[in-house]
Amino acid sequence: MIRAIRGAVTCENTRESICEGAKVMLEQIISKNALEIEQVVAVTFTCTKDLNAAYPAIAAREIGLTAASLMCLAEMDVPGSLEKCVRVQVLAEMDVPQKDVRHVYLRGARVLRPDLAD
Repeated sequence: MIRAIRGAVTCENTRESICEGAKVMLEQIISKNALEIEQVVAVTFTCTKDLNAAYPAIAAREIGLTAASLMCLAEMDVPGSLEKCVRVQVLAEMDVPQKDVRHVYLRGARVLRPDLAD
């Protein structure tokens, strides 16, 4: 079965911060869901308009997600929304119910889903 795993992290607008934040977020998603890299089918990133120093997909490639489809998109610019945020949706082959999927919200992005943040 294909399952969707969500996550978000706040970063500064530097290549280093965006890549580091995306990497930590992806590594936690993979670890908390006991995934193997081969199980990841696709990863879609969005960034708020104030993050444009790097594509977060760079981090995915660096941790070995070389066969998965990767996309980077602009997040909707909604007034009052969280700034400097990278969001992700990971699609992975998993044999668990969707309710047992572990989502990852880090740093300032914890406010987006306090019910799911550790």
